[in-house]
Amino acid sequence: MTPADLAELLRGTAAKVLAERGLDVSVLPETLTVERPRNPEHGDYATNVAMQVAKKVGTNPRELAGWLADALTAAEGIDSADIAGPGFLNIRLAADAQGAIVAKILEAGAAFGSGHTLDGKKINLEFVSANPTGPIHLGGTRWAAVGDALGRILSTQGAAVTREYYFNDHGAQIDRFSRSLIAAAKGEPAPEDGYAGAYIADIATAVQQQRPDVLDLPVGEQQEVFRAIGVDLMFAHIKRTLHEFGVDFDVYFHENSLFESGAVEKAVETLKDSGNLFQEDGAWWLKSTDFGDDKDRVVIKSDGNAAYIAGDIAYFQDKRSRGFDLCIYMLGADHHGYIGRLKAAAAAFGDDPDTVEVLIGQMVNLVREGVAVKMSKRAGTVITLDDLVEAIGVDASRYAMIRSSVDSSIDIDLELWTSTGNENPVYYVQYAHARLSAIARNAADLGIAVTDPDFSLLISEQEGDLIRTLGEYPRVVTSAANLREPHRIARYLEELAGAYHRFYGACRILPQGDEEVGPLHIARLALCDASRQVLANGLALLGVSAPEQM
Repeated sequence: MTPADLAELLRGTAAKVLAERGLDVSVLPETLTVERPRNPEHGDYATNVAMQVAKKVGTNPRELAGWLADALTAAEGIDSADIAGPGFLNIRLAADAQGAIVAKILEAGAAFGSGHTLDGKKINLEFVSANPTGPIHLGGTRWAAVGDALGRILSTQGAAVTREYYFNDHGAQIDRFSRSLIAAAKGEPAPEDGYAGAYIADIATAVQQQRPDVLDLPVGEQQEVFRAIGVDLMFAHIKRTLHEFGVDFDVYFHENSLFESGAVEKAVETLKDSGNLFQEDGAWWLKSTDFGDDKDRVVIKSDGNAAYIAGDIAYFQDKRSRGFDLCIYMLGADHHGYIGRLKAAAAAFGDDPDTVEVLIGQMVNLVREGVAVKMSKRAGTVITLDDLVEAIGVDASRYAMIRSSVDSSIDIDLELWTSTGNENPVYYVQYAHARLSAIARNAADLGIAVTDPDFSLLISEQEGDLIRTLGEYPRVVTSAANLREPHRIARYLEELAGAYHRFYGACRILPQGDEEVGPLHIARLALCDASRQVLANGLALLGVSAPEQM
């Protein structure tokens, strides 16, 4: 019986108890809270439903808890239900009901943890979207890992997720990039506002290899050639780097297409016609303060050129025209202003601002021996995704980026993430999976088949703790999806690995010497198989491998 199963049983029991006493059943919450108590001696699960409901139906919480305890104790799968404090209920499951969690995991396999909370939801998930003017830095690396994991997690709940990369190929930064390439090709220093680093020289050389005559062209044509070929080469590098990091996109959307197609102009005219743009000092402004933004935003500048927000507005309209119910933007720490402006733009079009979600990620630092690492060998100015992967590998890089809430800055300690000990979180989790895989191989070598396990035999403290931890997984995945917090999966996996390692240390799993295989061995092997399955499922959501040997 999983926590969700128990919550359903508890609600049905509470509804019956209230109805039998002529009390209002409608006051019951749709989903009741069932949690694991901090002290396992108090029981397997606890609930505060009596305290939530008693006052609403005109009774005492402890009295209501007593009625519920009597009814629950008589229910199948419940061993005991005890009242604690002002009206808490501590519930202990029967051993076979608790062990049924293991059977459910083995039956569901890779699908265990999936749900239906987002069935039918069509989500556009935009992340990374780094400018094609340089390699992906650590901030973009964080969004690559977190965004990819979030897409996987949302999909488990029934959402149709489209991963999208917004390709910024319009604007001044591309002009600076092409001027930097020309300077490198000529052996000159980078322009004051340009880009530096060995990668610029490499791309400049590659452009010249494709167009040996490029420096003989007029200046304007030179810039166009370096711009077109250079951007393609840089973006090919970005896509290759992301692919090797385990991140691929369904759509690469070109910003420039919004201008070439007239989508920006059309969006601006729509806002003018609706009265949500006003003219002042020669510029056109969005009345974004009318829709909750902290200030009005310039859409068309006084020189007639579009401000950056003009593309954002047209891009949002394009997403909605493609049928997305929800547009999630994952942006860097310096983009807080985008939350108000994007929601205001949606409202200005008469749309629901809640169709826009903006997630803001904080800074990432690389640390070696307690000192921040500041320079990249290739980029020259910032640490890149390539640098991180070279230092600690793909699995550790992804896990390190995902395991902390995006609301907090993180320091990635190179010594920690390359260590092969329990202090390294990804090693700790992966080692649990490898140890479980070794047990499965050893059982197979001994000719032991896991058939008809008797889960009522799993009664030790460590077995119970492991089973209850396994049962939490679906709820953790649902929370991670609903709250957009992939780090919950990583922290759960560490908790599960800890529960497994404690079980392994306390409970003998395979027979030794001439000992015959008994029902307890079979039950424990089934528990191991379930643990291995859930670890593999969780690691897959993070895009981290589940090794069978380490």
